[in-house]
Amino acid sequence: MTTDTGAELQRDPEGRLRHFLTLEGLGRDELEQLLDLAQFYVRTPGDMPPRDQTLAGRTVANLFFEPSTRTRVSFELAARRLGADVVNLDLQSSSRVKGETVLDTIYTLQAMLVDVFVMRDAEPGLPAYVAQHVAPHACVLNAGEAHVSHPTQGLLDTLTIRQRKGDLRTTSVAIVGDILHSRVARSTGTALLALGVGELRLVSPASLMPEAGELADASRYHSLADGIRGADVVMALRIQHERIPDSASLDIDAFNREWGITAENLRYAKPDAIVMHPGPMNRGVEITNEVADGPQSVIRQQVSNGVAVRMAVLATIVRNVQARNVEAGRRAG
Repeated sequence: MTTDTGAELQRDPEGRLRHFLTLEGLGRDELEQLLDLAQFYVRTPGDMPPRDQTLAGRTVANLFFEPSTRTRVSFELAARRLGADVVNLDLQSSSRVKGETVLDTIYTLQAMLVDVFVMRDAEPGLPAYVAQHVAPHACVLNAGEAHVSHPTQGLLDTLTIRQRKGDLRTTSVAIVGDILHSRVARSTGTALLALGVGELRLVSPASLMPEAGELADASRYHSLADGIRGADVVMALRIQHERIPDSASLDIDAFNREWGITAENLRYAKPDAIVMHPGPMNRGVEITNEVADGPQSVIRQQVSNGVAVRMAVLATIVRNVQARNVEAGRRAG
């Protein structure tokens, strides 16, 4: 199986996004167009949610073979609010648990006229692999790929920062915690760097810091106080126990003392700094209740933005596929 992230594979011959596999290779203009469309779909909790018929007549299959709350529910809501039919499938309810290959699962669903496959899986390279084998009308969206990539999370984090801080070019963002095993850190960092963020800081113990070649333009810190000092944004990450061999040997209490975001150490950041977390949170480990629920927290805003971002991605990808099909029909005629 390929381990290609899909940066080139996700485009059609005209250069449009046909799949959404990674944020790598997306330019500033493309990212800003997606963020602007997502902002169009944003609503305040309590308002009527946005709805249109962009995906009317389309069928979206959510294939979540890893646990998920925020991403799965927001993709389902996004698809339904765009007028699609939605099918939800997890590992225990699919024939993969009986030994069926992922491609046989995809081919079965294609035979039932599924158009869009939203995939979350622990196997690196799987979204790109599936994208290479789907029918010409179908598209694949990456909803979280091992430790490698989580492109819609990267967009919603970036949208939240833009809403709160405005010009990213004057914004300092510190990502704190288990960066080595975090697909969120990779995707959010990729988006921020592509958009010209003022400074991206990776803040973690040496054992949880990725290799120098990853997010190479980011600054690296092995001290929490130094890493968040003067930052506009502090994003906490949970320890990815499921991706760490022998994670039971980690000293959680020591991690909390040295790296947990508390009201006390948050004072190193700017007074108006915002606090983010992609979830799920381990309260009392990487973040305290006081901070998670405090006035500087925008964690629930991130969740709200997730639906808007996934609506924007679904609408963009399906429109691109429709445009290609129209052009192909004209050439055939």
